[in-house]
Amino acid sequence: MIRYALTRLGLLVLGLAVASVLIFVSLRVLPGDVAQLIAGTESTPAQVEALRESLGLNTPLPVQYLDWVGGLLRGDLGTSLLTGAPVAAELGDKAQVTVPLGIMSLLVALVIGVPFGVLSAIRRGRADGTAVGVGAQALAAVPVVWAGMMLVVVFAVWLGWLPPQGFPRAGWADPAAALRALVLPALTIGVVEGAMLLRFVRSATLQAIGQDYVRTAAAKGLTRTRALLTHGLPNVGLSVITVLGLQIAGIVVGAVVIEQLFTLPGVGRMLVTDVATRDLPKVQGELLALTGFVLVVGFLVDLVHRLIDPRQREAS
Repeated sequence: MIRYALTRLGLLVLGLAVASVLIFVSLRVLPGDVAQLIAGTESTPAQVEALRESLGLNTPLPVQYLDWVGGLLRGDLGTSLLTGAPVAAELGDKAQVTVPLGIMSLLVALVIGVPFGVLSAIRRGRADGTAVGVGAQALAAVPVVWAGMMLVVVFAVWLGWLPPQGFPRAGWADPAAALRALVLPALTIGVVEGAMLLRFVRSATLQAIGQDYVRTAAAKGLTRTRALLTHGLPNVGLSVITVLGLQIAGIVVGAVVIEQLFTLPGVGRMLVTDVATRDLPKVQGELLALTGFVLVVGFLVDLVHRLIDPRQREAS
């Protein structure tokens, strides 16, 4: 197990290294001049060149990359060119919105995907099971922006139960208002991701129903449902843990869009703003932090899967 964990950790580090190169290079091909943007339209070419030199933008790209990586190794994600604030500090501040939003979205997806996926498989061929399956197909095809707009119309405009946009100025100092502001965004992401999870759980459950050990348990006197719940669901759970890594990545991507739609001051909205203003050091740090988060989640999912699945340990 230790050897496996070290191997996966090495792949994680390699993945981060490759991601850092791709992020750095891709941002350098974007059009526009950061120094010109900061200096303003009234600045002279000499002033722009002096600013470019002071910011280190006129040094060779390999030198800029090595300087950035050297800061990363010291735990420094960089400094914003426009505000001069440390990127790590701003990420920590915005994560107070994005992290709770992601957790709430994942909980909504699990509540929708797991029980209804199992129900749809057990009740296959019946009206309720078919209805759940068709509903999941429809919801999985819904664009997340459209789903958010429909939820706003229903729960904010028609019913007036929840705020349509924004986040309280006091932040989590007013936890009730903060949670109410995140309910609609979390539902928007969670419903779409939950529908996709439901389809996967249904497929995994149907596969488990056809396994020999479930049929043997049923032959010994257990009902098919009881045999599935007792012997089949643990194997379904292993599959669900694996797909959750992909679900979390989908939630991170969805947060970028949803924070714009609901004007939430989170990491996703900050990233879109910084790309528009070409604040390259800040965008680099944000993208690498998001990439690292997704890679770490995949690393942890692999370890948990190996710990609870004896077949993988025996195979090794």
